[in-house]
Amino acid sequence: MRNKRSVVVIVAFAIALATAVEGWAQGARKAHLVPVPQGQKVKVQGVVSIRNGDSFKVRNTAGAETSVLITEKTKVTSHGFSKNEYAVTYIMRGLRLQAEGRGDSEGNLVANWVRFDEQDLRSAQALEETNELAEENKARIAAAEEAARLAQQNAERMQAQIMETQAMAQDARARADAAQAQADAAFKSAAMANNRINGLDDYDTVKITPVLFKVGSSVINPTAKATIDEVASWAVAQRKAGNGNGWLYQIVGFADTSGNTAKNRALSERRAKAVIRYLVTTYNMDLRRLVQPFGYGEEGKHAADNKTAAGRAQNRRVEIIILQNKGIANTIGTTP
Repeated sequence: MRNKRSVVVIVAFAIALATAVEGWAQGARKAHLVPVPQGQKVKVQGVVSIRNGDSFKVRNTAGAETSVLITEKTKVTSHGFSKNEYAVTYIMRGLRLQAEGRGDSEGNLVANWVRFDEQDLRSAQALEETNELAEENKARIAAAEEAARLAQQNAERMQAQIMETQAMAQDARARADAAQAQADAAFKSAAMANNRINGLDDYDTVKITPVLFKVGSSVINPTAKATIDEVASWAVAQRKAGNGNGWLYQIVGFADTSGNTAKNRALSERRAKAVIRYLVTTYNMDLRRLVQPFGYGEEGKHAADNKTAAGRAQNRRVEIIILQNKGIANTIGTTP
């Protein structure tokens, strides 16, 4: 599990690096907005450079940007034969996509449809999460450095007072000791922040809950629904109680060994997506806390022996795995 999480971090870093290189290449050609003629049907392709409410800008490799408007009639889907539908919230900065529509009176492209590759979506989501974590850590380090600077200024002021008068030596000494204690506290805070940064790719498993499915089905039946409701209610109660800091929710699908391996893998992915859709629509779960779904099919770890009907029933499942980021939760060096 630790190795897999390390791979995720390396992939996210590679994505960020690739995006930076692409941004440098495009920066050589200064970005410029290209208006769409009113009423003209236009298809654009590129990377989302800005997302603001119901509009976003698409920048191509030549640096040309098109302002795209989303309406309630805009269809957002993935590429491919299935064309899975997505909410407009999946359109984010860094996502490579295509859009088609007609120009309005202000030069915007009013989109009829928006399409993207699901692999590009996962890359954009990983990049967004990496950027958010980097900003949070940057703020923590800045706060620690500011505390150290203030402590140093206080120590210097105390030293000047000691040199100014021997009569106040005893009082100045007390203040210097206090300043040193404050500096030590600032150093400790900085060290803790550094530990938290080092622990951002390290997770503890909080809870694993299997959600079972019928043979060949990705439909959430009443029993599966009750299981999801139970774990969701538990997580909500934990967060209200002050727990849940740095939690992520990993949704992984599995299948038994009945049937074709490729079909089982696709079936397990549909099961994982069904659970995520239920969690988001029913409990308004923050998408940034959800790890993109994955389906192992019959190739992942088995919960039970596939040679028996009871065992196969246990293997037709989706696991809801609650993970806690050690860096964000500040649990580095503690006993699990």
